[in-house]
Amino acid sequence: MASRSASVDAVRIRGSALPGLQAIAAESNRSFPRHMHDVFGIGVMDRGGQRSASGRGAVEAVRGDVITVNPGEVHDGVAMRGEARAWRMLHLAPELLSDDLPGFELERPVLSDPALRQGFDRLFTAVAEGDDALALEQGVLQLLRRAPGAQASESLRRVAPAAMERARARIADDCIRAPSLAELAREAGLSRYQLLRGFAAAFGLPPHAWLQQCRLSRARRLIAQGRALADAAAGAGFADQSHMTRAFVRFLGFTPGAYAMARCG
Repeated sequence: MASRSASVDAVRIRGSALPGLQAIAAESNRSFPRHMHDVFGIGVMDRGGQRSASGRGAVEAVRGDVITVNPGEVHDGVAMRGEARAWRMLHLAPELLSDDLPGFELERPVLSDPALRQGFDRLFTAVAEGDDALALEQGVLQLLRRAPGAQASESLRRVAPAAMERARARIADDCIRAPSLAELAREAGLSRYQLLRGFAAAFGLPPHAWLQQCRLSRARRLIAQGRALADAAAGAGFADQSHMTRAFVRFLGFTPGAYAMARCG
């Protein structure tokens, strides 16, 4: 009988002098379940390989590939052959590029692009070395102007039916209390079954899983604002801090405490 690979799971997150820009270095053979971020992500696979189901299709990424994710894009991540892979990511808040690159969307989830990879390496190193906000802001724009999709229009974005958008907006507005499926169905003008099926088809997750992702995003914003972890958990709708911690580790790979420390650089 073949032996299973030993568990490898290490994630380091670092903030920067530029609000909204963070660097993450990870090595892991774990599988990440379907989740989303409210930021852009661009990174590089440094070792091994990963399979992902993203909003832009099923993909594979191996050493040297550039990997990307858009805000709100549901995706997962599975190590090839169960072996540890290592990667680095930059997370960028949408407001960092909304004025200069309106309608921006990263078109391809995996790219083999040496020039883009070198641009990523320069910006990642600048974050690691503690460069000032002006240098980092310049680096962000230079990097993303090289990325396919820099001139993308809103027509590239998948448009969900209006009924589903109403239900999603209700979840976002009421993530602390958690509306019932019946309430969401009334908001959308559908039956509960129609709402459940249509929501998952439109957004890649059923309503409760989307609610959990909204809570994670809200918790991250509250922690970034300097709120205590227990307050952030309550303010995002988690039952308590331990529930928030489990969600962070399961979907993001790091703890709320690590995220709080990273915001200080």
